[in-house]
Amino acid sequence: MTRQARKRHHKGYTHIKKKYRTKRKTKDLDEIDEDLKPQHAAKLLHQKVDFDKPGSAQHYCLHCARYFVDEGAMKAHFRQKTHKRRLKALEMEPYTQKEAEAAAGMGSYIQPKKRAMITQQPTQQPTQQDVTMNDEAKDQT
Repeated sequence: MTRQARKRHHKGYTHIKKKYRTKRKTKDLDEIDEDLKPQHAAKLLHQKVDFDKPGSAQHYCLHCARYFVDEGAMKAHFRQKTHKRRLKALEMEPYTQKEAEAAAGMGSYIQPKKRAMITQQPTQQPTQQDVTMNDEAKDQT
């Protein structure tokens, strides 16, 4: 029996490496920071039904910019390490052009502030049981 060779995982093949790097491209931190503003967040959390997106675009994580199939998958994502890392990265304010100029000597540099970042609450979609209970309450009145 001979030893099995290790896989190289496309280490030397730059064209393949670049393809995989751009294939899984997600939003950058400054783009997500824009989405966290209240006017943008409300639009993203309450989207119209779109059957082309996972979960019909009804389960969306603002911090990671990801869609999920159902609420259970989204809650499981909130407990994962990838989501917690993204929250940690979003604690620092994103870089601005003003900050870059100050660091280059065109003003006084002010260190970016930390901010508290908490996980969003999962959206509560009315279940079939809630709808029937509401209909029964209307019928009684």
